[in-house]
Amino acid sequence: MVERVMLMGHGPTPVPSRLVAAAYRDEQEAADKVVRLGSGVDVCLFASPVPYEFARKAGVLTMPATFVPLNGAALQGALLRAALDEQHEPSRVSIDVLSRAEVEEAYGEINLSTEHVHLREEAAGPGTLAAFHERLWRRGATSVALTCVHATAERLELAGVPTLRIRPTGAAIRSALQTSALLGAHHRLEESQLVVVVVDVPTLRETPRRVTPRYWREELKLSLQRLLLQEAHRMSAAVWPLDDHSYLVTATRGSITAATEGFRTPPFVERVREELGLAVEVGIGMGRTAQEAETHARAALARSQTSQRAQGFALDRDGRALVPAPRTPPRAPAPAKPKGLEILARLADKLGDQPGEEGPDGKQPLIVDAENAGKMLGVTPRTARRLLRTLVEEGLAWPLPPNRTPQPGRPRQLYRLIVEKLGPKAG
Repeated sequence: MVERVMLMGHGPTPVPSRLVAAAYRDEQEAADKVVRLGSGVDVCLFASPVPYEFARKAGVLTMPATFVPLNGAALQGALLRAALDEQHEPSRVSIDVLSRAEVEEAYGEINLSTEHVHLREEAAGPGTLAAFHERLWRRGATSVALTCVHATAERLELAGVPTLRIRPTGAAIRSALQTSALLGAHHRLEESQLVVVVVDVPTLRETPRRVTPRYWREELKLSLQRLLLQEAHRMSAAVWPLDDHSYLVTATRGSITAATEGFRTPPFVERVREELGLAVEVGIGMGRTAQEAETHARAALARSQTSQRAQGFALDRDGRALVPAPRTPPRAPAPAKPKGLEILARLADKLGDQPGEEGPDGKQPLIVDAENAGKMLGVTPRTARRLLRTLVEEGLAWPLPPNRTPQPGRPRQLYRLIVEKLGPKAG
């Protein structure tokens, strides 16, 4: 069957395309064939609905897929062959895989009753289908078995059960080839669709209650932009700053889909949190123009910032959410005393007497990393890293550029404590 499709595929198609053969002996191998082809194909065309169903249920169809239909003319062709054999009665048959509506339509077009037609609609292994047909035939309920599955036909023939295979017509194969070519072309166009990503960094926003030294802000912005450039390079995207606290990334839908696991996880967020200890907010937008895509990206960002419910961080060309963002786990109730200020005060007391160099403002900056903070607070470095990130999110500390060292492993991340937030007593 695969060979037949390949031979007929040399004819004209609506768009230029190339066929890749993936033959198999058993329809249940279809899922493995799809995995092996991977991203090497734009669309999968299955020889019948059976391998398509096996691949769909296995969850391996990450690209558009269709199949050569076996209803209509294909079923009527099998019934005609049955009518030409005196031992077979087209009105007393067993049929697998096809739906009842398809069978009734085909019989109705040739004025035959389906009263004595036995049907199993669910796709199953060849052994299960063969047992269904053989049981009915041995009971005398049917005169012939009509099967869509090659391996089932082989089993029935070995058991001596009269069998006819439902084969697609040439017209059905040509139609399926044209459909798959159009699906592949549409998929290619979708993959190359323009996508705009807006990355916002709340920590970089200046407010009346948060005024930070300019040189700390500039170092942080440089580190953040360097990280975003590295991530953008991986997805063949471009990035540039929009203002003091946000960045704009342009890419294609295909590259963003791969980087977000099909729009299930927002890009950049995890790596920025891991390496810089910053929380960033992301909005993704698509559109017919760059301006429309950016408008949708800003709308997605605003939706995630203002809504308490889980909302999609990506909007399609019509402004509809693609995939809802993961639900945020419920936060623990806040303690009576601000936890961030308490941690900052404890670290400041421990570091206050240590010698150090004065900063540009004439004061000695208090610098700490996760390992030293853990020793001072009596917690593990992992817990200390989480506490330092909390300070950053509350505007009580600033992550410094990673301290690059010749030693292998993750670079040492330093944080500058903003002790000015503790008030005059801390000074």
